Amino acid sequence: MPGHLLVTGFGPFPSMPRNPSAGAARAVAACPRWRVLGVEVRLRVLTTAYAAILTELEPALAERPSAILMVGVAGRSRRIRVERRGTSRRSTLFPDRAGETAHAPMTRSPPRWTTAPAEAARLAVLRQGLPARLSRDAGRYLCNAAYFHALGAQAPVLFIHIPKPSETRRPGPRRLTLKSDDARLGAALVDVARLLLRAR
Repeated sequence: MPGHLLVTGFGPFPSMPRNPSAGAARAVAACPRWRVLGVEVRLRVLTTAYAAILTELEPALAERPSAILMVGVAGRSRRIRVERRGTSRRSTLFPDRAGETAHAPMTRSPPRWTTAPAEAARLAVLRQGLPARLSRDAGRYLCNAAYFHALGAQAPVLFIHIPKPSETRRPGPRRLTLKSDDARLGAALVDVARLLLRAR
């Protein structure tokens, strides 16, 4: 399993002043198991701006990681979502942290589908007692744009959307709320990363 694992999360953006994906990505990168397994982990907390795809993500991809785990937050989701594809669709309505909106592509590019074991990743999350589902819609914001770009790399890639933490209990699958949930989320993401490294 030794290799080079790239883990990414995102910094804050206008409607998310504290982005939990950054903490989740840091937890994965800090896992002591990587040293035992001989895995080199590189962490990138990406600025939530379209320009960061070329200035921050692309240099990390140029280092040719063996596997790539990307983490983002889905504010309205109650389940962890394992994203199966990225698309060229971009919203021109929602500004990034720099106040910029996406420029709509002149032509539609075909979706890029992950070749990584998405269903196995979903099951890994479920084994930690957390709700999870497969998704084929990573949205039209930075998460989708970054995923679409990373799917062009020659390495197994998965994007995991995590729910926004909330102390409010509502009907239906609960959001991540407790410190024990944070620990289980970290363990689940480490398991997903190990799947990616084995899939290369």
